[in-house]
Amino acid sequence: MSRSRPEPQRPAPRLYLLVPATGDAEEIARLTDAVGRAGGEVDIAAVLLRADPSPAADANGDVLSERLRPLVAACHAIDAACLIEGNTALAGALEADGAHLDGLAALRAALPVLRPHGIAGMGGIRSKHDAMSAGEAGADYVMFGEPDLSGRRPAFDTTLERTDWWAQLFEPPCVAYAGTLEEVSTLVAAGADFIAVDTLVLDDPVAGARAIAARLGGEMAAG
Repeated sequence: MSRSRPEPQRPAPRLYLLVPATGDAEEIARLTDAVGRAGGEVDIAAVLLRADPSPAADANGDVLSERLRPLVAACHAIDAACLIEGNTALAGALEADGAHLDGLAALRAALPVLRPHGIAGMGGIRSKHDAMSAGEAGADYVMFGEPDLSGRRPAFDTTLERTDWWAQLFEPPCVAYAGTLEEVSTLVAAGADFIAVDTLVLDDPVAGARAIAARLGGEMAAG
């Protein structure tokens, strides 16, 4: 009678931090400090600087770029990849590590710009077909469940179901968004490779990061 081999244990998921869009210098300074403090408590794999959709952001692109440089530097200081949402030109100007694209068309347009060295991830996934197409196109990761810029997000049950489906069938990593600590634990159990959070950490960087580290398995906490 043969003995079945145990499945290899999955590595603990890592943290993916979403930083809200802002052009305000004081708020950028607060977020820069928060990223640095959180990075002292938990291993942050990546930080996404979200897009500012306002017309003023385009009109003052050079000013915004200069204001964001300390935030990019804070990400690199804690060994986190820094990604820019939806703007490959800004990612290049800031010497960020890549871009996060909303949808398949944006991903395909960005890939020639970001390759061979930049990270290209895709969110805004509306169906399983979108996710599979992103993987086939060459996305470095897919993200499920993140809120849009107005704070709306898919039902958590949908995020959980897609995370579980992806983790069982596909090779590229998946990022799953959690809005509560209970959701973090549920997505860890489902097999997410990265857990995305925002206010859970940014509202209280030290306590928030420690709470997340415990949910991710504890071994992520900085020594």
